[in-house]
Amino acid sequence: MPTEAQSAPDLALAPIDTEYDARGLRVTGRLPQQLRGTLYRNGPNPQFPDPREHWFLGDGMVHAFRFDDDGVSYRNRWVRTERWRAERQAGQRLSDAPGFGRPAQQAGGTAGQGKANTHVLAHAGRLLALEEAHLPFELDARALESVGPWNAGGALQGPFTAHPKLDPESGELVFFGYAADGPLSRAIVYGELDAQGRLLHRTRFEAPYCSMAHDFVVTRSHVLVPVLPLQGDLDRARSGGPAYAWRPELGSHVALLARKGDGRDVRWFEGPPCYVFHVLNAWEDEAGRRLHADVMRYDEAPLFPRPDGSLPAPASARLVRWSFDLEGDTRDFEQTPLGEVHGEFPRIDERRAGLPYRHGWACADRLGARREACAGLVHVDLRERRQHTFWGVPGERFSEPVFVARAPDAPEGDGWLLALVHRPPTHTSELLVFEATALDRGPLATVHLSHRVPAGFHGSWVGASRRAS
Repeated sequence: MPTEAQSAPDLALAPIDTEYDARGLRVTGRLPQQLRGTLYRNGPNPQFPDPREHWFLGDGMVHAFRFDDDGVSYRNRWVRTERWRAERQAGQRLSDAPGFGRPAQQAGGTAGQGKANTHVLAHAGRLLALEEAHLPFELDARALESVGPWNAGGALQGPFTAHPKLDPESGELVFFGYAADGPLSRAIVYGELDAQGRLLHRTRFEAPYCSMAHDFVVTRSHVLVPVLPLQGDLDRARSGGPAYAWRPELGSHVALLARKGDGRDVRWFEGPPCYVFHVLNAWEDEAGRRLHADVMRYDEAPLFPRPDGSLPAPASARLVRWSFDLEGDTRDFEQTPLGEVHGEFPRIDERRAGLPYRHGWACADRLGARREACAGLVHVDLRERRQHTFWGVPGERFSEPVFVARAPDAPEGDGWLLALVHRPPTHTSELLVFEATALDRGPLATVHLSHRVPAGFHGSWVGASRRAS
């Protein structure tokens, strides 16, 4: 992740207080003629900042870069949740409880809709802002005006992951939610929505302990939910300790279910302690005997304390392949590093989600005497076992890259990569457009903004031929 909890102030993370509408943004280089659509990006941007509050808790702000025949336009809007509106009316920050994930922040009052600050994607004709403790929040795709919580016609309830997976073959949206029986509970739900947003399947199961399960794994035939030892404890939170804390003695557990399977049939795998915020991709082999998942693995969870309140040393995630035996009775799974890829925010060509694939991208960390998080972008060719990296100037910070296919039927990886970068000297942001498999050649085009987009989390591309609303 981009920063360490409670570290020195980071200007790239600082919130902005303006909602902009800008047309005809200045472009240097040459934009691809076929690049038509909108890049959406979400991230925390508190309207009333509190330096004691965890970075994850800022109000959601969605940014949209629209590419059309008139060039590139930009718009940003806060997600106007119930909490945001109450704070705006009060003219000050309203806090249910201090610290990340305390029970009062996940229930009742102005916390009922969450902050919708982690991801934004299009499904079933809707643009949805997401965070993992609450329902999706619908936005108008063009104006970014807030519509309100979306529950699929009453079929959804409780937490809904910030990282649902869109099945490229069926159009189904696969989701899960942890702490499904209430704050810091062990229950997990898993379900699927069809391409029209109707609930197809929902089941539940209990984990060995409550874990902050930020992301999960989906293939053609299976779902895996990692339960890793960033453990949530209600009693600890009530007594003034951290709601989530690193507990390596609990070990790592991974739940395996068949797609549309019953939670009573979950199979558990176990491994040494580690933590994963984000999954790159996963698939089964041709024989259906083994499942492989490529993940960004930390040896210890960053950003969160140990039970005694001490913080981990800054560290980077490494690209690692998890391999599971689907036919045997072993409870172990293999973990194999994939080269020297260190960083975060991994992305793929989404047309290969849950399927065998070749190409991946991520923010790259610059290692050495002084680690720099998200200091560049990396492309990984898993077939050729090669990687190409584009490094920024020291001090610059890149956002999660998003892949855009050149055409719907273009070969995997044939297209462009879009990513924001923060330029410290001018305290502004630029949107860079690369040939996706030639990052080392530098950007094809740079879109210039007059202001800074705060370092955030995740985003999506919606092509001009595909309406989000």
